[in-house]
Parts: sequence; C-alpha cells; structure tokens
Amino acid sequence: MNGGYKVGFHVSIAGGISNSVDNAKGMGCSAFQIFSRNPRGWAAKPLDAGDVATFKQKLAASGIDRDSIAVHMPYLPNLSGPPGENYMKSVATLAGELERSGELGIPFLVIHLGSHKDKGVSAGIDQLVGAIQTARDKAKKRGQVMVLLENNAGQKNNVGGNFQELRTILDRLGVNAGVCIDTCHVFASGYDIRTAEGVEKTLAEFDKAVGFKELRMIHLNDSKGELGCNLDRHDHIGLGYIGKGGLSAFVHHKAVKKLPIIMETPIDGRRDDAGNLKAFLELVT
Repeated sequence: MNGGYKVGFHVSIAGGISNSVDNAKGMGCSAFQIFSRNPRGWAAKPLDAGDVATFKQKLAASGIDRDSIAVHMPYLPNLSGPPGENYMKSVATLAGELERSGELGIPFLVIHLGSHKDKGVSAGIDQLVGAIQTARDKAKKRGQVMVLLENNAGQKNNVGGNFQELRTILDRLGVNAGVCIDTCHVFASGYDIRTAEGVEKTLAEFDKAVGFKELRMIHLNDSKGELGCNLDRHDHIGLGYIGKGGLSAFVHHKAVKKLPIIMETPIDGRRDDAGNLKAFLELVT
C-alpha cells in the first residue's frame, strides 16, 4: 500500500500512552511519534507500569517496527540556553525523557536544539552538548535511547540551522546521537528542495557535511513560508512552498526511502491526517 515506506504521524497519547498504538494503527501508520507527557508544562507524572506494559504488548502485536517510533521532547526546554534555572530544568527534563523513552522501549528521542539567547553559536553548542552529556549521566534507566538532533528553521539565535552545526554537535557528543531532518525547517533555513535537482544538491551537501549514516528519521512537512524565511510553519504535503515535486523527489531519494517518515502536518479545513497520508501515497506511487 505504501510502497515499502515506514510512514505515519505524531499521534495522541490521550487516555494513556498505550492508546498511541491504536491511534497509529487506526490511521494506517507504519511509523509514529509521541510525546511521553504533556508537552506544554514542566511537570510530568511518572509513567504507569500497567500502561507501559500494555503499550509494549500492543506494539508487539501491531506489526509496527520499534525502530520506526520516536518520542519528541516537550516544548519548554531550551538546551542551548545560558546557565540558570531554566537551563537546569531543561537538562532535568531531557534526563526524564531519556528515562521514559527507555522504559517504553522506544529507541529515539527527537530534540529541538534551542536558542543561545544572543550568547553566540559556540556558547550555545557548548551548553547543548553539556546538557545532553549531563542528562545521559542522570538517566540511569535510559537503555540505548539515541538522541536525534532536529535541524531548525534558521530562526535568529537558534542552534542547528545548518548542516555543519549538526556535524559539530555530533562530533562533540560521540556515540548514540543522530539526526532527524525536518523538510520544512530545511527549506525555511535556505536549502532549496523545490526540485529534484535541488533535493539532490541539498542531500549531497548533507552527506558531505554530516553523513547519511547519521540520518535516522525524517519529519516530512511542507512549508507555509517561502525559501529562507526562517519561519517554523508547517503546511500540508504538497500545498506549501516546497510543493509536490520537491517532496516527491525528497522521499524517493535512496537515503530517505529506508527511514521512518513522520508527518507533523496541520489539521484544518483544507485537510486532515488521512488527507495527508493520501497525499504522501500519491508522491510514492
């Protein structure tokens, strides 16, 4: 049905994390992403042991590969920020999410890299690397959870808006770190992926700077903003400024076809998740 692709959405955990498997299966997903808790607050309730067990049972029966699932960090942490209370809370949240991902048996934790708050990219990277290393040390139950660095849209003061910065961070972190490419963010940060030629050039740049072996997951989103706009505004597949041609070339690239693909597209009057899955299937069939 989906051409062998592992594809899906960020799905709800309302009523219990185990419900995410039902939600994903109900939408026809072969990959999915979740928050492990409320993403808009600092406080997090401990995972319920029964819910964790049910999640694992449902996942084992679902046919969805465990390596096609990710947890996404909450919104509030700023891992590249200057020292202070907010930074300490951000590190503690990361440690908590590493542990929660480990408890659930989910191998990937996608993180936003954050803002250096006018302190400079070098200072921001120092803070980010320190945050991840400290969180790893604190998260004793994290197992083999891999942190995935998500590229950003090139917003002012943000860390990780270009491929070279991602490589620099990976070099500092060493093992058990990888990259999640977001197509909207790539385009908004100035990489032109509207055509097959542009996709080939952009991914060749990525391979030279970072290396395809580091690429573990794709966030497939069109862009409501134009090339180089630095706006993190996702649009429906094929309805934004990247368009069908660029996104089709992207998902057909040999380095992308084998990876889990997660759509973080809007739900509005123009289209819902089912409509975006249909649009994706039209790209690959």
